[in-house]
Amino acid sequence: MSKNNFVVNREERAYTVTLIFDAPREMVWKVYTDPALVPKWWGPRGLTTIVHKMDVRVGGVWRYIQKDADGNEYAFNGVYKEVDVPKRLISTFEFEGMAGQIATDTVTFEELPDGKTKVTSRSTVDSLEALEAIVQPGMEEGAIETWERFGEVVAMVRAGRAVDEGSA
Repeated sequence: MSKNNFVVNREERAYTVTLIFDAPREMVWKVYTDPALVPKWWGPRGLTTIVHKMDVRVGGVWRYIQKDADGNEYAFNGVYKEVDVPKRLISTFEFEGMAGQIATDTVTFEELPDGKTKVTSRSTVDSLEALEAIVQPGMEEGAIETWERFGEVVAMVRAGRAVDEGSA
C-alpha cells in the first residue's frame, strides 16, 4: 500500500484519500464490499465494528456499529446510490451521533499496471460547517488508520492467509 494522501478542499466542501494497493482491482473491491471483511478494517484499531446491514446494490442500505473498550456504541449508516462492480461505489454516509450531517462518498477502483489498484475515496458535504466537523483533529488520523488496516486485510487476502479477528 502506498502512503495515504488525505486532502481537504474547503472550496468544494470535500476531502479525498488516494491510495495504491499491490493487489488486483477485483480483490480490492471484494475487501471493500464483503460484510465478513469490513469489520476487520473499518475504523480505528481501538474500536470493534459490527456490520448490522450491508446490501451492496443501488438503493440498498448499510449500517455499521462501533464499540469502544468501555462499551460505548457509535452507529453509522447510508444508502448505496451507484454500484458499478468493480469500478465505482457511491453511497451516503451519516454518523448517527450527528444526525442530518450526510456526506456523499464516491470510491473509485482504478486498475493499474502490474496488478495494482488505485483507490480514490472522495467525500462531499453540504456545508463548510459540516466539513469542519468531519475534519476536526483526530479525524484525519482515524481515516489514515482505517486505510492502513484496509491495506493489511488486502495483503492478507492476496497472500491467501486467513483474516481472523486478531490479525488486522
